[in-house]
Amino acid sequence: MIASRAARILVVLALAPALAKAQTRTELLDRLVRAYPEALSGHDDKRILWRDGTAMPVDDGVDDKSFDQRLRDASIIDQLRLSYPVGVSAPPALNADPGRFRNEAFFKKMYGDCRSGAVQRNLVTIIWLPRSWGRAIQVTRINGVADRLKEVSAEIDKLDPALRAAAFPIAGVLSCRPVADTGRMSMHGYAAAIDLNLRYSDYWLWAGRGKSVSYKNRMPREIVDIFERHGFIWGGKWYHYDTMHFEYRPELLAR
Repeated sequence: MIASRAARILVVLALAPALAKAQTRTELLDRLVRAYPEALSGHDDKRILWRDGTAMPVDDGVDDKSFDQRLRDASIIDQLRLSYPVGVSAPPALNADPGRFRNEAFFKKMYGDCRSGAVQRNLVTIIWLPRSWGRAIQVTRINGVADRLKEVSAEIDKLDPALRAAAFPIAGVLSCRPVADTGRMSMHGYAAAIDLNLRYSDYWLWAGRGKSVSYKNRMPREIVDIFERHGFIWGGKWYHYDTMHFEYRPELLAR
């Protein structure tokens, strides 16, 4: 089963170059379905079709939302609108936050509701950085997230000590809470995100709520590259940066 999941995610990432110019609604939804093959069976341009027979609308009919409206009330198609820059990139432009638009109904359907205990029933234990830190953490098994994080952990453990020091002790995985500035459930609420060492981290709200955001980052590029190879996006690619934060979002990793 693990090998099968790994093969599927490798197929998704291998397709990334071909998806780089995907702009149409159909192409974006195709990308989403490919990213979550265990959960999604297809789409008809208006609805996402789940393998359990559920159909979920991809749009809410509101095309002129502001940035703040998309943060607080994103449709499924909204969460695919911003392109995530894989690899080395310049500091993000104003409000370029690929991945921060999240449709709560979609992810709750995918991973469960932590407030009812549904997420907790799918938690599995892995050892984070066995050679460097060796502590047990619990993450979701859904979509093979736990398997992917084990692979990430193994690669980080092979880095130079000065680099891997940024990856432990971690600041958390499961946290049943909303995002501070949106009120919507964090990806930590689905146990599909991990925050790394606070001593190497920067967060836009720590700098205050000024008219503009001054970008900061101390997270090693090598760690970011490893996470991206395994289907995780990095909060350091956001204008509203959160450099300790990585979340499983393979649909956004098209090159």
